[in-house]
Amino acid sequence: MSNATSHMHADPFTPWIVDTTLRDGEQAPGVVFSPTEKKEIAVKLAEAGVDELEIGYPAISPEEQQVIREIVSMNLPVRLTSWSRARQSDIECARTCGTEGIHISFPLSELYLNLMGKDYMWVHNQLKTLIPEAKKHFRFVSAGGQDATRACEETLEIFARDAERYGADRVRIADTVGIATPSTLMRQIRRLKTSVAVPLEIHAHNDMGMATANAFCAIEAGCDAASVSVTGLGERAGNAALEELAVALKLSGRYRTSIRAELLQSLCETVAKASNRSIQDQKPIIGNAVFQHESGIHCNALLKNPLSYQPFLPRDIGKDNYELVIGKHSGSTSIQHVLSTKGINIDREQAGKMLSNVRLAAGRKKCGLSAAELVTIYTQCLVNPQDTCKR
Repeated sequence: MSNATSHMHADPFTPWIVDTTLRDGEQAPGVVFSPTEKKEIAVKLAEAGVDELEIGYPAISPEEQQVIREIVSMNLPVRLTSWSRARQSDIECARTCGTEGIHISFPLSELYLNLMGKDYMWVHNQLKTLIPEAKKHFRFVSAGGQDATRACEETLEIFARDAERYGADRVRIADTVGIATPSTLMRQIRRLKTSVAVPLEIHAHNDMGMATANAFCAIEAGCDAASVSVTGLGERAGNAALEELAVALKLSGRYRTSIRAELLQSLCETVAKASNRSIQDQKPIIGNAVFQHESGIHCNALLKNPLSYQPFLPRDIGKDNYELVIGKHSGSTSIQHVLSTKGINIDREQAGKMLSNVRLAAGRKKCGLSAAELVTIYTQCLVNPQDTCKR
């Protein structure tokens, strides 16, 4: 992985993007991808420029192994990895699937070790045994510390050193229950970067709403790779969202990105359909409300410069143009603009005469008005005013 080395002094840097939609994403309760859907999503991820796909957990079933083999046979231009527990039998199942890489997950926090009746010496011995064994069958081996952000820092540091010593190509720091914050995570990553040379990966969960921020800040602190999923799909509150991190990296101006942002909308819609989970209107980057505007002040500025109240343009992610919503907070300029799309041109004074009725109608409806409803108000107020237009 040529671009997954320390970038502490490199400028600009291209973070390595690992997508786990087909593994961690499918672990979201009630989500099941059919083999056809898995292959379609894999193709779209590859087309979108993702560097690595974690495509499944082979030990779960023979059916899972079969679809992984089918994706491998597609020869996509990305690294494909399987996920494994710290068990020889899991590694053997993964070996039969033919992926280039494997990720082996090790319990690391005191809580997780106690749940398994293990201690860190067991983890050390498993690292010593399993990583060299996996290296015999896979070109790339990743070792992950599960619940790493709740492990004591000394244990995490020892784990990273041991994983490096026994041949791991990358170490994953998993914020398994999403309790990290950007500042604490940056401190942990910087500390690890002074202790090991092996590339680091952040795997962030979104329980506190900070997964994307944590992934971005981990990269800022020196992390070489980030694990994401499309729409943030994953267990509980989900994972760091591919589309959010990709756009944040691009807009920062400090990083190159391999992601083709213009394909993100289509990719997210495909995953949303396959997972039977709708995209919420206010979902960052891809939600319908992201490019909808009602405030008169905002709309007036947007018509002069669309970047005035948008961080990027809709077309940048493959979406149609922004939309001016007519509602309680609309101004004259918005009314003029929407009516013009219907072939009706009025001046600002005429639009002002409609404002009271527009606001009353939106208040009664408790949502925005359609263009057709605005035309009706125009007719009432300016064409056949009589007593129907409130002044």
